[in-house]
Amino acid sequence: MSRTTRTRTHRAALATAGILSGAVLALAVPTMAGAHVGVSPDELAAGDHGVLTFSFSHGCDNSPTTALRITMPDGLASVAPTMDGDWNIAVERGDDGLVSAVTYTALTPVPTDLRGAVSMSVGLDESTPETLAFPVVQECVDGATEWTQLAEKGEDPHSLDAPAPVVSVTDAATDGHGDHGSAGSADEAATTTTDPLGIALGAGGLVAGIAALIVAVLAYRRRA
Repeated sequence: MSRTTRTRTHRAALATAGILSGAVLALAVPTMAGAHVGVSPDELAAGDHGVLTFSFSHGCDNSPTTALRITMPDGLASVAPTMDGDWNIAVERGDDGLVSAVTYTALTPVPTDLRGAVSMSVGLDESTPETLAFPVVQECVDGATEWTQLAEKGEDPHSLDAPAPVVSVTDAATDGHGDHGSAGSADEAATTTTDPLGIALGAGGLVAGIAALIVAVLAYRRRA
């Protein structure tokens, strides 16, 4: 084999290896990035309430997930886990009667290639801190993972190995979104308010329909 041929063969082998390595990395990066317990939405307003969904798509070193134990932070006025046919729910309460932790146990272990999710309704008061961290212990058939790490000030949460799900708390809403009575009145007013544009478009459509009918009748008479 000539030197030129050997050089070309070597370059082809390097190129192939590079392509394969890139493909493996491309597949591995999303897997690593998705290996955490997330929360949605990740922002609520002080004094408001909402439904938080905690989701995951990987177990503990590829072992199926059997349970999630979520610890409640200070600053929640109420917690109500969502009933789900896929999970058994156990609620723990503190001395003050408020929910301190919720454990969701899967009726069937969640495989690592499927997404699992649990949810709960939470209420905030006006004194809720700016951030709410929800430490989660993910139990699996083999082993467990504690998603409890919190980023220091100025630290990127994505750099943590096992970050806890965090919800940011914004200032209390002042536009009346939390007032269901006001919202209902506004909806009723919107329903009963006359829309001039809608009336004009409807009238125009009626006129066009009548004109089309007249033209059709005259054409029929001419043919007759």
